[in-house]
Amino acid sequence: MISQFKGIFFSASTQKFPKFIFTSKSKHLKAFSSSNVLGRKMESPAPADTLLLLSGKSEEENDVAKVLKNNNTLKTGEGVELVLHSEVKLENDDAFRIEEYFNSLSTRRFGRLLIYSPKLSSTHDVISQNNSDLPVGTVCVADVQLKGRGRSSNVWESPKGCLLFSFSIQMEDGRVVPHLQYVVCLAMTEAIKAVCLEKGTPELDVRIKWPNDLYLGDVKVGGILSTSVYRSKKFYVSAGVGLNVGNEKPTTCLNAVLKKVNPLSRELKREDVIAAFFNKFENLYDVFSEQGFQALEGLYYRTWLHSGQRVMVQERSGDQDQFVETVVTIQGLTSSGYLLGITDDGQMCELHPDGNSFNFFKGLIKRKMS
Repeated sequence: MISQFKGIFFSASTQKFPKFIFTSKSKHLKAFSSSNVLGRKMESPAPADTLLLLSGKSEEENDVAKVLKNNNTLKTGEGVELVLHSEVKLENDDAFRIEEYFNSLSTRRFGRLLIYSPKLSSTHDVISQNNSDLPVGTVCVADVQLKGRGRSSNVWESPKGCLLFSFSIQMEDGRVVPHLQYVVCLAMTEAIKAVCLEKGTPELDVRIKWPNDLYLGDVKVGGILSTSVYRSKKFYVSAGVGLNVGNEKPTTCLNAVLKKVNPLSRELKREDVIAAFFNKFENLYDVFSEQGFQALEGLYYRTWLHSGQRVMVQERSGDQDQFVETVVTIQGLTSSGYLLGITDDGQMCELHPDGNSFNFFKGLIKRKMS
């Protein structure tokens, strides 16, 4: 039996136990400049110069791109023009370098069909609204997002220099879908290590903050958004990633930290990072699909921030005026993907986000586990 405790307030620290009380709260184009391309939400009319460029790593993916364009299959909203990579010339030096990306990509499935736009409302909208019509692993990349978002509709600022992409996945077992975001987080941390090693730069120790944030030191540099819909006995998952590679605002970025460590360090490129991500993700996803997340837990726990973290849970008493405080030590993840904790008296419990707090460690709900 699992019993739920209502009205629980939670705070976390590795050393102290601060207390928080939570309150709710086309024509064929010869050239174009990205400064003139503007995107909006797919369900809204878009300006006539909004552009989605389709490209593939091989002839097979390029044939798929041609079919998508010729049949006008994608749901894009009015005023959006679909073009093939061979039909345009990118004039802006800041544009995503498609050839460099494909040259570094070595996957069999993921990332091989690319949808690119210099400026878009949301890469996640493009993938999620077309997921069932796209090959598995199709990726949408934008140089700038106007309406990027994170968990619970939180806004993700998406300026130039930020790596912004979403991609499609299909899964049949709904019990493991919640763990997919952890595989995505893990693939990105492994990708950053691989690129640093390849470029001969100092290693960047990017860590995972449960459930879907990426931290460098005590500063957030990335986040993951994973959503799904169930249709025709499949879960169509859209996974989105935002990573501060070259944009120092709103927090900091990988390249800024590299320069502080070694002013002579080579800068990381978005194209290298996303290619390394898919190279890592495909291998990790294969293990995840065949053996379950348990096969990745050791690597995941070495990468996240929470092993042995002591947290204070405040539970409302029966009269709602008093609080009962319990110290919980995080042990790992439960089989359902939530935080597993143990009280000082040995009681195992599962910690859930309450769905309202911007900070997971100020509003978790504790469920006792028998």
